[in-house]
Amino acid sequence: MSENWWFDVLRAAAVFFLNPLFWLILLVAVALGYMRVKRERKDFNIRKLPGLTELRRLLADSWVHALILSVLLSGIGLVTDAGWIVLFSIVMVIVLISFYYQWGSPIYTTAIAFFGLVVWQKFGGSFSYHGWSLQDVDLLDQLAITIPIIAGLLLIAEGQLIRKSTVNYASPHLEKTNRGLRAAVFKVKKIWLLPVILLVPGDMISAYVPYWPQFTLGAETFSFVPVPVLIGFSQIARKRFPDELFPKLGVSVIWSGIAVTILGLGALFEPLIGWGALVIGVVIRTVLTIAVAVQERNGGYAASPSARGVVIAGVLPGSPAEKLGLKPGEVIRAVNGMQVANDKELYDAIQVNAAHCRLQVADRNGEVRLMQQVLYRHDHYKLGLLLVR
Repeated sequence: MSENWWFDVLRAAAVFFLNPLFWLILLVAVALGYMRVKRERKDFNIRKLPGLTELRRLLADSWVHALILSVLLSGIGLVTDAGWIVLFSIVMVIVLISFYYQWGSPIYTTAIAFFGLVVWQKFGGSFSYHGWSLQDVDLLDQLAITIPIIAGLLLIAEGQLIRKSTVNYASPHLEKTNRGLRAAVFKVKKIWLLPVILLVPGDMISAYVPYWPQFTLGAETFSFVPVPVLIGFSQIARKRFPDELFPKLGVSVIWSGIAVTILGLGALFEPLIGWGALVIGVVIRTVLTIAVAVQERNGGYAASPSARGVVIAGVLPGSPAEKLGLKPGEVIRAVNGMQVANDKELYDAIQVNAAHCRLQVADRNGEVRLMQQVLYRHDHYKLGLLLVR
């Protein structure tokens, strides 16, 4: 092994930024932020989060997961295949530009790439490229173990991201109910980027990229390959609030990832168990996606108009409303001693007292509490509320 192997790893990571998929992910993150802001301004005349939030959080939420995955996969010597990585990247590009991120789970992209390689090997003839041969790929050996474990670990990472990093990014949106009223739904459409370093045997990459970092173990040569792994997530919370729905969904995804990983380890004894692990992972993740979508479509709205007062659809980060602990779904009944039934009455009541805003609020369970906050005169949005109207 090279004495400067840490330098080789860093050099491989630097090449990561030359990957076209990386730059495409950045562009799509900007587009997602632009579309979210446009929708929020259409409904509320103000955006909840800045337009570049999706871009800024693209790596901030996921880099720790990427680091742990890179150390685990490379540290225990799990090697992948250059052909699989190419198919994996192509599938991620298709998912990325489709914007259908409810199917952006890594279990889909890893499994499609693996079984795509199976089909390609069966019908692709004797294809070879720079030392890599399609027929030399043994899908009943190392890859049958490695790919399910990668898929399982990525599923665990996805579940952690859903559990911890989606509630704050849920974007309120107003839609018409069957009664012709407008109620709030909460939409999350998000992508995460995980720069994962994988090990690839052979010299296929160095054959056309000079000085690519490599190391030798025994008689075999390995390359460090940084792969921009995409995780996409899209879900609408209608019947439940984001802080009720997404943490539970995240935990379910984590357990499915644990199951896939354990089954992947079973491929050490029987390679076809690894194939089954991918299929089972796809089935479980699909069931979770469909079950949540059906549950949220049936029944009423969690944040719908109320005769008791003004319903909160969203709270601007860093605003007085957030400091007061106001949450979506809560109902503002009175402001400065005046009963309010709509947003105009609420903002008019705010102007009654230039120094203090006294609120009577009913929480999601109907329990009433009183609170007070300093405001500035004539600054309607200083309170920081997005309202169902």
